This record gives sequence, structure tokens and C-alpha cells, in this order.
Amino acid sequence: MKKLLFIITLVMASVVAPHVAHAQFRYGPTAGLTLSTLKFKQDLMTVKGQAGFSAGIAGELMFPGVGFGVDFGLGYEMLGAKTNLGEKPMWADQGFADPRVYLHYISIPFHLRFKYTRMNGFEDYLAPFVYVGPNFGIRAAHSSCEAYDFSGGDMSMDFGVGAEIMRNWQVSACYQWGLTYSMKAKILTNFSARNSVWNIRVAYFF
Repeated sequence: MKKLLFIITLVMASVVAPHVAHAQFRYGPTAGLTLSTLKFKQDLMTVKGQAGFSAGIAGELMFPGVGFGVDFGLGYEMLGAKTNLGEKPMWADQGFADPRVYLHYISIPFHLRFKYTRMNGFEDYLAPFVYVGPNFGIRAAHSSCEAYDFSGGDMSMDFGVGAEIMRNWQVSACYQWGLTYSMKAKILTNFSARNSVWNIRVAYFF
């Protein structure tokens, strides 16, 4: 999976590089709401999702006349879930109940996007777009829970759709499909979890 992600990123970079000189670059702040949960390899306990937030800086390079471009950024995301460890004696006997696990990431997304702008001037008011690409997360912190070991980072594939409003505002919804494990249980072999996230964002581009 890591090799596939590397190949996808390399292909995207090779497609973009020759056109960078003609691209239109913009940047601006972004903020959003995250709705996340943890997908474990085995269904051993109840896991409940939780809400968090994201914030950061986003950049956009669009190639004139074709509608294609890339977006990238640097930001913060708060993810996690409530894990009911107390449902199983192996954790309940150690005093674990239902800890709420928070995962804090520095997020670095890189997406290929398509924005439909051939609408006879209406795109100045509203222009739909879609995007897809990898998201690299560096773990900045996590809540204290001795039942788990936490990874140093996370990789996901983002699938998003949105609309640009009045040229400057963008509203989008994105599903982040975790490709690598974010944490795993200490007392079980191969009982790991990946992030599964819905992210709703608003951005303003200068």
C-alpha cells in the first residue's frame, strides 16, 4: 500500500511539474469539522466516532483553460474515537473502561483536482470541483491510554467534492480513508486500527 501511494504521488508530481510555470497560484486559510472513528482489524468491541476540528493553510495551482490543477496544504487535525475496552475481561481486569482516544496530527495533503469552469460566466458565482490524492499525517500528540501503542504518523487517501463560491470561498466535504495503522493494542497480536474520517472544510483564497 505504501508503494502504491508513493507511485500515485510520483505520477501526480510528474504530470503537474511541466505546467507549473503557467499555473495560477492562490493560497488562504482553511478550517473545518472532522467526524472520525477507528476501524480495527477485528470487531472485538464497540467503537463510537467523535467530532473534532481542523485548521491550516491551503494552496491551489490551477492550469488555465483545462480545469485541472492541484491543491496542497499544511494544517492540524484532531481525530479519534471512543473505544469500549471494558466490554472485554482482558482489558476490564486491568482497569480499562471506555477511554476516549484523541489523535492530533500535522496534516500535509496533496490532491489532484478538477474544477468545472466552462459555464458562460456562471463560474464567477459558483464552480463545482472534485479532488483526490494522498494525505500525510505526522502525529503531534495523543491522549494517554496505556492499552495502546501509537504510530508516529498516518497516511490516507482523500476523496472530496465541493464548490467555489464568488471566486474566493470554497466549501468541500472529504472522506479520508486510512491506509496505515494509527494505533494498536499492546496485549493482542495484529489488533490495529486505521482512521476513517469525514472532513467538512471552508477555505478562503486570496
